[in-house]
Amino acid sequence: MNDAIATNALTSLPASELALLEARFPARAVPVGGGAVVSVRERGAGPAIVCLHGIGSGAASWLNVALLLAPQARVVAWDAPGYGASTPLPAAQPSAADYAQRLHGLLDALDVQSCVLVGHSLGALTAASAARKDSALASRIRRLVLISPAAGYGATHREEARRKVRAERLATLDELGIAGMAAKRAGRLVSDSASELARQWVQWNMAQLNDGGYRQAVELLCSADLLADLPPAMPVRVACGALDVVTTPEACAEVARRCGVPLESIADAGHASYVEQPQAVAALLREVLAA
Repeated sequence: MNDAIATNALTSLPASELALLEARFPARAVPVGGGAVVSVRERGAGPAIVCLHGIGSGAASWLNVALLLAPQARVVAWDAPGYGASTPLPAAQPSAADYAQRLHGLLDALDVQSCVLVGHSLGALTAASAARKDSALASRIRRLVLISPAAGYGATHREEARRKVRAERLATLDELGIAGMAAKRAGRLVSDSASELARQWVQWNMAQLNDGGYRQAVELLCSADLLADLPPAMPVRVACGALDVVTTPEACAEVARRCGVPLESIADAGHASYVEQPQAVAALLREVLAA
């Protein structure tokens, strides 16, 4: 891998932003049983909002949303299993239910008995599994929020796409490594009009990925079927960046239809809407809390 690409990917975030992250949204490891830990970042007090990131991101990506919501809520963002310092799941090809079970362990450890659960992109697959009517977590989820949800490729009719996505994702990782992948792919997560700082954040977040955790997440993406887990057992909001080219508004509209709710558009935002337009996403979550 090109050393210049790796260096650029790892140093693309200003030191002042890293200092802000560590001062106001630091990571800590929470034991969840069986020798496993989940790395979380937490800010604020009040009703809990639990945030699940996408395949190319991590808990740090929720920084600005957490700072905006801290006066009204306890914002908890996890690093998914295999991300950050979080222990990977035992299975090489874990299911959405496996991720939801680890989430259950985390909520137990944090004594979160009631929360708004927010799933962005791949995180929506875990969130929807946790919100199923037959899920042990359903009674703890007051509201579900799906932002630019990934539908997954687990449905029978998506077999060809599933093979293609798995092969392409893993080949890119093998060819470029994490840092090179971040340098090449992160730009797709924001709109053309995104600020330079938003671009730096999405690239930095992607550059922090762990090889093994990302490979497991690819398997989750390929095996899960979001629509099969919908509608959830509680009220839901479905939103999408108006300029999202990853999980497009058209695709997200089908998720909203399955839930029986309108799709909500986040203006001037691409896929990583909560990084690009944190004020708009924080406003949405305040509405959910008020409900």
